[in-house]
Amino acid sequence: MKNINQRVGVFVDVQNMYYSARNLYSSRVNFSKILETAVGGRQLIRAIAYGIKAAMPEEQSFFDALEKAGFEVKVKDIQIFPGGVRKGDWDIGIAIDMIRLGPKLDVMVLVSGDGDYVPLLEYLRNQGHRIEVMAFGKSTSGKLIPEVDEFIDLDKNPKRYLFPSKRISSRLEHQSYAGHPGSPTPTTFDENPSRQEFEPKEIE
Repeated sequence: MKNINQRVGVFVDVQNMYYSARNLYSSRVNFSKILETAVGGRQLIRAIAYGIKAAMPEEQSFFDALEKAGFEVKVKDIQIFPGGVRKGDWDIGIAIDMIRLGPKLDVMVLVSGDGDYVPLLEYLRNQGHRIEVMAFGKSTSGKLIPEVDEFIDLDKNPKRYLFPSKRISSRLEHQSYAGHPGSPTPTTFDENPSRQEFEPKEIE
């Protein structure tokens, strides 16, 4: 149960949210609204956004905007593997930060739909923390939702959490998805978007 005395930490997997919004709605995430909902009038202790640096000229303005929205921004360089494949993820870094900050927090809000966080969230719940997850339900792993105290499905009110786009309204009107959250969608979509190549040039 939420109350104003709860100490809250918010941890945002930027890549996961970026690709979810792009693939589902061809739009960009409004991280200010994400933070506002995550805190929910409680005491915010830390809000950290984790991004991948891909040496694109537009990305610094994006990271600056995250800071202005109230996030501490952590970035790492994208990894380039043999064959030219470029990937980046913050799974381990996010896990370390959540465990390290545990003693200072009552509630941890993970903003990601990545099922790889399930063992971490199980551990943190066993330590007595309230665990909340925010993500787009259509791209959220079905393994994640049962392991949290509250799941906030951004698909229920996407216009609140996305910047206006000419394509959002048409997507909302014409797209329909069946099955459990996390089931395949008509759009080609990797279940782990945080591991895909970051394209900051599309983030304004």
